Amino acid sequence: MAIQAKPASAGKLVLLIVVAAIVWGLDGWKKAHPDPVSRPTSGQTPEKPKRPDTRSETLSGYEVYRNCRLDAERHNDGDSFQVKLPDGRTEIFRLYFVDTPESEFKEYASGETNHERIQQQAEYFGITPEKAVEIGQRGKHFTLDRLAEKPFTLYTLWDSPYHDQRYHAFIEIEENGRSRSLDELLVEQGLCRIFTKGAGTPDGTPMAKRKDQLHALERQARDRRAGAWGLR
Repeated sequence: MAIQAKPASAGKLVLLIVVAAIVWGLDGWKKAHPDPVSRPTSGQTPEKPKRPDTRSETLSGYEVYRNCRLDAERHNDGDSFQVKLPDGRTEIFRLYFVDTPESEFKEYASGETNHERIQQQAEYFGITPEKAVEIGQRGKHFTLDRLAEKPFTLYTLWDSPYHDQRYHAFIEIEENGRSRSLDELLVEQGLCRIFTKGAGTPDGTPMAKRKDQLHALERQARDRRAGAWGLR
């Protein structure tokens, strides 16, 4: 004789319906209210933190970089050198207005030399080419020693007239407790000629007036027989 299964009681059926409703409702609530501090699940990449804002200040159109440091590089000289900016970049900068003599006689792989340039630099001061190279060495040490001492401030328009990734700049350093422009100091020491590209200064001084100021400092250096002026 076959045995017939007894039908489930009405009470059990109601209980199953209630439990299913609770589970469904809880799952819907979680989807509508996600955990705000939930961690990424396996296979997900956490969001990377944003880099700090490293944009420079600006002054009279110049970008201003404070706490720059000299980056040791064998081609650094008295008026052109590699700088490490505060955002970690390294770039080569050249001073406005001033040209320090070459620090050695060179002959390049192409067969060309820097001898004609040294001759022109020597004629500016009225000295021999050999003495001009001596001044170039002194100018190189003067600049690099001061830039290596402590951080300095750099002002640039990122202009590169020869498209050689060397950019013109004004450099401000601390000298005897005062903020001084490096081009001024080189002129005062008689270690450069006023020759290369000029520009209005970050404090708003027009280019022509700035050039007059440098020539006044040069006349004083000549009167004191400073640097190259004392070798005539």
